[in-house]
Amino acid sequence: MAEAADIQSPEPPTEGTDSLARRVLRELEELDVAVYQAVEATPTPLIDVPLRRLSRSANHAKLYMAIAALLFAAGGRKGRRAALTGMVAVGVNSAVVNIPMKLAGNRPRPERGTVRIAAERHVKMPTSTSFPSGHSASGFAFAAGVAEAIPALGVPLRGLATAVAYSRVHTGVHYPGDVIVGSLVGMAVGEGTARGSRALRRRLPGGDRD
Repeated sequence: MAEAADIQSPEPPTEGTDSLARRVLRELEELDVAVYQAVEATPTPLIDVPLRRLSRSANHAKLYMAIAALLFAAGGRKGRRAALTGMVAVGVNSAVVNIPMKLAGNRPRPERGTVRIAAERHVKMPTSTSFPSGHSASGFAFAAGVAEAIPALGVPLRGLATAVAYSRVHTGVHYPGDVIVGSLVGMAVGEGTARGSRALRRRLPGGDRD
């Protein structure tokens, strides 16, 4: 019995450490909401409609499919490779973000109109959860995939992805944290797809000639 008494179970995390972690997360969420509300509170009549249209154009990756079709039709061999790699990256990204990550995040969409009602900038509120932003992730994944074949397109496509990501906050369907994490996930997925494409080409007869 004495030996059994000497065996000590692992100590649980201290309340102070646990409370600190929760406080940090709570403060980050409060900051995220505050930035969202600052965007909502700022009148921007000149850019409301263009950003609304841009946000809508990226629904279901239609914007990136249009760019890929143009590259495939007019870009020669590198254009076809860029189009295929970019769209594969978008597909992989959708499988990663739109089901497991959104289910795990389970964050409600923003409550629009708490600071200022700006219906002219709003798009239809999606039915999926808010975290992370699939539109933001798709844009950066596509940019990285295309840039693997045509590096010169990397900067403009990442600029486009950034504009789409911001448009999701501006139109009231995402918090800033959603688009930041979505963008980072998209970058990682896109770079992973690009590396996979290079590795596959090296294994093909003739190797990678580009």
